[in-house]
Amino acid sequence: MAKKSKSALKKKEGVSISEVTNASSIKSIKEKRKAAIDINTLVKALLKKDITALSRAITIIESKNPKHKAQAKSILNHCLPHANNSIRIGITGVPGVGKSTFIEAFGKHLTTIGKRIAVLAIDPSSTITKGSILGDKTRMEDLVKNENAFIRPSASGASLGGVARKTRETIILCEAAGFDVIIIETVGVGQSETTVHSMVDFFLLLKLAGAGDELQGIKRGIIEMADTIAINKADGDNLKKAKLAKVEFNRALHLYPEKSSNWQPKVTTCSALKNEGIDAIWDIILEYIETTSKNDFFNKKRNEQNKFWLIQTIEDQLKSDFFNTPKIKKALVNQLQLIENNKTTPFAAADYLLKLNN
Repeated sequence: MAKKSKSALKKKEGVSISEVTNASSIKSIKEKRKAAIDINTLVKALLKKDITALSRAITIIESKNPKHKAQAKSILNHCLPHANNSIRIGITGVPGVGKSTFIEAFGKHLTTIGKRIAVLAIDPSSTITKGSILGDKTRMEDLVKNENAFIRPSASGASLGGVARKTRETIILCEAAGFDVIIIETVGVGQSETTVHSMVDFFLLLKLAGAGDELQGIKRGIIEMADTIAINKADGDNLKKAKLAKVEFNRALHLYPEKSSNWQPKVTTCSALKNEGIDAIWDIILEYIETTSKNDFFNKKRNEQNKFWLIQTIEDQLKSDFFNTPKIKKALVNQLQLIENNKTTPFAAADYLLKLNN
């Protein structure tokens, strides 16, 4: 008689799900999840540097759910008096320049000198699927374990310059949670970095040497915004090219008119991989803060940024209100169909919808 074959997939007797859970306990868990958020409790925890509370508050801020709008407003109002105490640094550069590696090395340096840092890493969203990898926590595996660092990846969505929709508000929450340095990493799409420049104190441009990037870097818009250019990956065989690139960029910078901040942008080299030149960049940032604080440009710039944020917020709100109006939603579907059937033009359709809303 043949032996019965043994299988690794053999079912073993155990405790059934019904014995450890029941309908009422599942219902209780769901009700807790749906329970109204106590904003006062959440904000109190956030102000005590509770990272979980900060993450939850940011999630509410980023939410597109109209129900979270009032909660987000309340959170911001509570946090605003405790904000504006950090140094805000924008970091950009073309994909592959080593932004994540640099930020990890830079962040680790700051935490070793007693700073608490928050990294708002913007990941590019697909224009087709609308999806985003959000892989910065994976790329910064050492920094993410640091108790004095907080990394929040966000999808860029359709925002200009690759900046997440609610990054400005997230900065306020991070400052209220006691972070000394806020780093904003942008997608690095080139000419559209104006948005991130409008929300930071110091703008750092990372460049590569020997990759044809020197000429790409000498573009009026991006260079005018940069407070310092750091040529990354300046190590090994690339060190000589990096030093040459530094000379070229220095020459280019001197061709531009003097900034209203009275700050002459600097060019430096670094190797995030080998942790070389990172401390020098922090020294440059401190020098910039000291210079611009003395001539009052620092405060003036923040005030100008607040005015810019006001206009942007109004524009965002008007856009949101417009597209969420029931009659506009219905009419938009009809107008899109007419465009598809070549019975109207985009301009005529837009004019019709705008008049319909008045």
